[in-house]
Amino acid sequence: MQGTLELLNVPYVGSGVLGSALGMDKEIQKRLLEAADLPIVPYTVVHQSEWQGIQGQVGAWARNTGYPVFVKPASLGSSVGVGKAHDERELARAVEHAFQFDTKVILEKGYRVREIECAVLGNKAPKASVLGEVRPRHEFYSYEAKYLDPNGAELLIPAPVAEPLAVRVRELACQVFRLLQCAGMARVDFFLLEPDTVFVNEVNTIPGFTSISMYPRLWEASGIPLPDLVRHLVELAVERYAARHDFVRHRP
Repeated sequence: MQGTLELLNVPYVGSGVLGSALGMDKEIQKRLLEAADLPIVPYTVVHQSEWQGIQGQVGAWARNTGYPVFVKPASLGSSVGVGKAHDERELARAVEHAFQFDTKVILEKGYRVREIECAVLGNKAPKASVLGEVRPRHEFYSYEAKYLDPNGAELLIPAPVAEPLAVRVRELACQVFRLLQCAGMARVDFFLLEPDTVFVNEVNTIPGFTSISMYPRLWEASGIPLPDLVRHLVELAVERYAARHDFVRHRP
């Protein structure tokens, strides 16, 4: 979609082609975070074409890393296809299930963590919102907990986090936003391993935007109501469009 809008020379809200692509591919996203020395959970990548020949190696990785292990399609969102494995049999089943949605899956070490979210707004000088916390009432924040069960999770805004830690998370959110070439808006999700170990989970470049979604609610709690937020996002889109078109693209 972003590429089409670029070809049509139309300004649009949100990240460009590169930022949107990086937001979608969890493997490349993690590689960039890792290269920038940002904190992420231990992970490995499994390709469908290699799966039958490396099941033993994947099982060994899981045993050495420690169960539970989360299994995620590499290029999907909303927890579609995500599974949680407590042993090797469940791991194989979760990987096979994830391969129904993608040819590449991510395996992550599972910890007992709190799920913290931060909304980011801006272009070259992004700002971070207050933090929110998701407390799933299911075993994890699954697709069912998000969309099918109206009581699937409790959302806490602001998150009950000590201010020095909250400042660190907000700084991390802006750092991740810039690293992944995001623009306009993004929601950066974190894991908090008590008492104060923070992992970057992932970036959502097109976060939910209903009146009950976390992104607008975080900005509402930060002093920007939804109508002002929408207006600001449009202004950021126009600003980014104008900046791109200031360059000389060909010889006169």
